Amino acid sequence: MNDAAVGKEYWRSLDELADAPEFQRWVKDEFPGMAGELVAPATRRGFLKVMAASLGMAGLTACRWPKEQILPFAERPQGRTPGVPQQFATAFELWGAGIGLVVTSVDGRPVKVEGNPLHPGSLGAANAWAQASVLELYDPDRSQHPVRRSGAQESAATWDDFLAFAAPRFAALEERKGRGLAVLAEESSSPTVSRVKGRFLEAFPEASWTEWEPLSRDREREGTRLLFGEPFRPVVDLSKADVIVSLADDFLFLHPNALRQARDFAAGRRAHDGKMNRLHVAESTLTLTGAAADHRVPVRPSELSRLALQLAKALALLGVELPGGIGSGLGDAGSPVEDVWAARAAHDLAGAKGRAIVLAGSELPAAVHALVQALNVALGATAGPVRYVAADGAARKASHVEGVTALAASMRGGQVETLLILGGNPVFDAPAEVDFRGALSKVTAIHLSLFDNETSRRCGWHVPRAHPLETWGDTRAWDGTIGFQQPLIEALYGGRSVSELLAVLLGDPGSSGHDLVRATFQTLGRPADPEAAWRRTLHDGVLAGSAYVPLSAAPAVRAGSEAARAISALSALSALSAPSALTAPSALGASRVGGLEVLFTPDASVFDGRFANNAWLQELPDPLTRMTWDNAACVSPAEARRLGVAHGDVVKLTLEGRHLEIALYVLPGMAPGTVVLPLGYGRTAAGRVGSQVGFATTALRTGRTFWSGGGLQLEKTGRTYQLACTQDHHAIDTIGFEERGKRVGQLVREGSLPAYRKDPGFARKMGEEPASLALFTELTYKGEHQWGMAIDLSACIGCNACSIACQAENNIPVVGKDQVARGREMHWIRVDRYFAGDENRPEAVFQPLTCQHCENAPCESVCPVAATSHSDEGVNQMIYNRCVGTRYCSNNCPYKVRRFNFYENFPDVPQVTKMVFNPEVTIRSRGVMEKCTFCIQRIEIAKIAAKNERRPLLDGEIVPACAQTCPTEAIVFGDLKAEGSRVARLHQDERSYALLGELNVKPRNRYLARLKNPVEGREPA
Repeated sequence: MNDAAVGKEYWRSLDELADAPEFQRWVKDEFPGMAGELVAPATRRGFLKVMAASLGMAGLTACRWPKEQILPFAERPQGRTPGVPQQFATAFELWGAGIGLVVTSVDGRPVKVEGNPLHPGSLGAANAWAQASVLELYDPDRSQHPVRRSGAQESAATWDDFLAFAAPRFAALEERKGRGLAVLAEESSSPTVSRVKGRFLEAFPEASWTEWEPLSRDREREGTRLLFGEPFRPVVDLSKADVIVSLADDFLFLHPNALRQARDFAAGRRAHDGKMNRLHVAESTLTLTGAAADHRVPVRPSELSRLALQLAKALALLGVELPGGIGSGLGDAGSPVEDVWAARAAHDLAGAKGRAIVLAGSELPAAVHALVQALNVALGATAGPVRYVAADGAARKASHVEGVTALAASMRGGQVETLLILGGNPVFDAPAEVDFRGALSKVTAIHLSLFDNETSRRCGWHVPRAHPLETWGDTRAWDGTIGFQQPLIEALYGGRSVSELLAVLLGDPGSSGHDLVRATFQTLGRPADPEAAWRRTLHDGVLAGSAYVPLSAAPAVRAGSEAARAISALSALSALSAPSALTAPSALGASRVGGLEVLFTPDASVFDGRFANNAWLQELPDPLTRMTWDNAACVSPAEARRLGVAHGDVVKLTLEGRHLEIALYVLPGMAPGTVVLPLGYGRTAAGRVGSQVGFATTALRTGRTFWSGGGLQLEKTGRTYQLACTQDHHAIDTIGFEERGKRVGQLVREGSLPAYRKDPGFARKMGEEPASLALFTELTYKGEHQWGMAIDLSACIGCNACSIACQAENNIPVVGKDQVARGREMHWIRVDRYFAGDENRPEAVFQPLTCQHCENAPCESVCPVAATSHSDEGVNQMIYNRCVGTRYCSNNCPYKVRRFNFYENFPDVPQVTKMVFNPEVTIRSRGVMEKCTFCIQRIEIAKIAAKNERRPLLDGEIVPACAQTCPTEAIVFGDLKAEGSRVARLHQDERSYALLGELNVKPRNRYLARLKNPVEGREPA
């Protein structure tokens, strides 16, 4: 093999890059932590507590099946066959926008969530949060009955008790037209909630209604209002974009429309006809969008506004006429790196007018959003990649921070006597200076919530909320399309939805969720046959033609206009506020450093903290840090050296007089002088899984520093903290093969689009395909099908949805932080993250890895009891009742994809608590090896159905859980024997290669080499 084809050197972690002893330990120790097999009793008890609480395997005494007569059916109900799964369309709302789902139910209990292919917000995909919602449904820590509190006293109550309290109180408030009543609600896209809210405010006209979300896009909304005169919502279509510039907008992952945007973006990365889109990213911390970039520059939060101005200036110099003369007087402040990045991005944008778009992140000021949308208008993006629709609410609606701050002031001032809180957790996540907890002591508060959380425990009444999978409801997608929720199971604890509780307080306790949603449906049109239209809509999960109508958006920018003044002020401020010099440690003492900037971000697993009690999500490694069961303050390697701190050190952070002690994580790719604090951890009343986990970064988050801020000080404490990271676990050791005189091809193979055009087969030249060895007996397959998988590294964005989908489908347990730290996580599919290049400005790439189902499988030849064997259809099978736990197979697997369950992860499971399990998959006992099965249960179900219908299997009919949920369709599964099947074509693609093909194990999976599209003649920034 030509050494020039070896390509880049990839590394998983800084320890691997430095060849640290810690990394060598993980590589060499096949079964880490064996010396500690008998863990301390306290640790063992903690592990069992996590298992019991997180999987609902113990203590779910209040959980119940729907009430039914315990009698056999004399006649089988129409459409129901016991044991046969049924699928129902529903919806899931997060971040004020809905995505469509299809949920599989078995004998009346939902067990698996998929995306709804008919819904424009999901297109058949689902994110990790939606996938894990089924575990949340069966969480034994969910609120099970109303709770009444008075001072330090609390008592369980019934709904009748609550109604006896609420009915006279709200009747009196109605007589006073709502004076003294306030409502604090989560942001909702639901048409039914909006309709019932209107009725509520008609009955209580002097009541206030405030929205609170700890993560919002208020600044984008305000930016469009500045530019257009009224607030608009940008709806992006990246399938129409050839050039994309992102200013700190993680549009592939942390966006309400991320699933759709990821699908559209990935469609332009597959080099069809030798063409690809190009992505430029400037951001303060490495994100999934930044990892996908062709050109990326790390920039401090305070410098992003300046960079936006530099981009606008560069476009103006290229002849792109900005509306209202914005291009004049933009200022010239910038750094050489920023100038190069801005000039390159501007040149690309100007050359792709009509098919180019600029995006801005939530943390950027409203003036930057106004400027970015002005750039899109100037670039002609409104004719293709972006359209504008009406934003919900009043034109000058207060931001969420302004709203909750004003509400707390009213509570303290005595203007509010009764507060109704509909969801959310403001005691935990409201700005720190608001002191919402203290304000609650001044009012009589009612909290509707899934959990008896931090806010509930400060309220006079807590009432249980119905889970989205057990209630009627509706949502709007980011583009406005209406999707409908329908209950998959009777409410386990008798909870109420938001619209149902509002109806109760309006004096209509008999209104069910179904009636309320059906009444809303009647207002949405006049179909000729309302009943048929209703049934069709429920079947599809979406209401056809309900998307918002695109609006004509004309910038209202002129001399002296509000937008012009805001952009001019931004330019002046950026010119004056050059990055402050970082204070050296010696200037503030031996261990204290100032001049840092802080950036708050949603957590990739627990989001803003609402999913903290979901163990599937807690144990899901962060896509970039690979950290589980924790958050940490992230800094760049160069910054860590400058500060004199190391990975795992506990540091004290001070911001505006507020303090936080937190562990440190050294993350490549971050901007200098920046500390990133993920939100959502440090909960005190999340439940048995999520309480006292991680660090409460909300302690430093105020209205002034809601997204970012300067003046952060860092001080070493001298203590360390163990972070359970998986980044070096199951590392594939290629060194040993090279020592035997054989060069092993790169695990990740990557090239540029120009190189691909010149040599489409470059990927296969990076590794040697060996001749067949006589050591293995050539298999003869008698099966009608030969199953295989193809994974496109150009499309994979590393979102981890596949890992959670596999966990839900295959009854994979969590093991807890202690076991993860020992290298014993159980995921059957992992997404390896590799870096390449300089540690402070690296490139990143993701590689999903599962069992390769090798034809010359090394695991099969060493198993003494034939527990692992090959089927006639090419599937590497695990026969659990044969396995005696020698673990020889894992030792012999070069891909490190087999998992040994050291403990009995499902002890003493009562019948009623098995509701989360997929009945099609075996529950494994302790002491057996587990691994990917290609979702063999799905294969067999589809084969039986095709046989019963006397037809052949269709290409794409069988979709494993990982491929089903993948938002970018990076994973393709199918029959390699079927001529013309998609997977067979991908295996023959010139970009495809076998991982470790040099070993002659003949894996059934093939990878398509990753392509990037940098500007020709220049290396990526």
